[in-house]
Amino acid sequence: MTEPAVNDAARIAPSRSERLDRLPFTAKHGRLLFGSGVGWALDAMDVGLISFVIAALIEQQIVTTGEASWIASLGFVGMAVGATLGGLIADRIGRRQVFAITLIIYGLATGASALASGAALLMVLRFFVGLGLGAELPVASTLVSEFAPKRIRGRLVVWLEAFWAVGWILAALVGTFVVASGEQGWRWALALGMVPAVYAIVVRLGLPESVRFLEGKGRIDEAERIVREFEASTETQQTMQRIREAEQQPPARADAVDESDAVERPHIWSPALRRRTIALWTIWFCINLSYYGAFIWIPSLLVADGFTLVKSFQFTLIITLAQLPGYAVAAWLIEVWGRRGTLAVFLAGSAVAAAFYGLSGGFGEGWIIAAGCLLSFFNLGAWGALYAIGPELYPTNIRGTGAGAAAGFGRIASIIAPLLVPALVAVGGGSIVPVFTVFAIAFAIAAGAALVLPEQRGRALE
Repeated sequence: MTEPAVNDAARIAPSRSERLDRLPFTAKHGRLLFGSGVGWALDAMDVGLISFVIAALIEQQIVTTGEASWIASLGFVGMAVGATLGGLIADRIGRRQVFAITLIIYGLATGASALASGAALLMVLRFFVGLGLGAELPVASTLVSEFAPKRIRGRLVVWLEAFWAVGWILAALVGTFVVASGEQGWRWALALGMVPAVYAIVVRLGLPESVRFLEGKGRIDEAERIVREFEASTETQQTMQRIREAEQQPPARADAVDESDAVERPHIWSPALRRRTIALWTIWFCINLSYYGAFIWIPSLLVADGFTLVKSFQFTLIITLAQLPGYAVAAWLIEVWGRRGTLAVFLAGSAVAAAFYGLSGGFGEGWIIAAGCLLSFFNLGAWGALYAIGPELYPTNIRGTGAGAAAGFGRIASIIAPLLVPALVAVGGGSIVPVFTVFAIAFAIAAGAALVLPEQRGRALE
């Protein structure tokens, strides 16, 4: 007798989350994706820019190779702290608030770096840059995930991550035409980092807060208003009918479900979540080690191999352009193959490409560029799939914490990577083969860990 009653109750009114999941892609989704994506691109520009800056600083003998390693590493120390704290704070004060605050922090710190008088001050400022940057990335992907309709959620998060390629391309352009323009070029390049501080104002005023977060905090009227705005942004008859039906039914039962979820208070190391947390942390660690170890040092390694600063920056720009098709293919495959299969394939491809790049130097410039493009294609496609699957692994009240903690753990590897590369080059007698062999192994381990994750394609967020 109870089962029909439960079914009848379930039909009374869809929850707000279900209403969002049933929507088509609307103009509101587009504005959310673009607003979050521009911030994401500016983050990437900052991370990419430091690889060009340290190459110029080393060539001008302003810093040593060891000091350059620490400038990069301390930025990633800040990212590790920021990623962990950003997720925790986002689960308490909201996704949008943290998004704007972090943009301001890293934008101001990057601009201040342009005035730095030496390596020590650059190291301190890079920590604060990383603090803001690390906190923003998992928060932005979580916000987009929570608004995206479930049938295209993975694809939208990959498109969000594709803005990273736009940012890296901007960094490569600034590196080629600004950093390499003269002795003060690196200062002008860093001054451009003030742009995110201005953009943060736009973000704070223009983006909606997470509906699931608002419900968890009891801000039901605000959550309902946001959902209706998304529903009203489409003119399809089917969607408008759902709006009218929802208005005729009390939403109390949906709210009760949300509250019961919150009462359980799971954590990322709960028995049901422990396995996916371990696998996710493994992937984050390995992909950070390989990605940042390679792309932070590629311009400097090319200079050390005898190429001019300008030519090494031009090579890096070409390699960076291959990131865009990598994201595009991943965005398509993630809804065809699923999250897990796409992530595993792109990580395996990254392993092969890293090994290829390590051996390419002996075959000429064309092979270096070809291997670098393959590494960009597979590695950045893997990043897109990783950001798509991460927030889907955890329930609402710990979604920001789960995504942020994994990113924070991964940043440990990004701290190690800039310090590891010079040591491995020295072990290889100046050869990059040991460096990219280590990166290939790390990518292979990550590919294996990806197969442990549950497949979340087409499923509603918990």
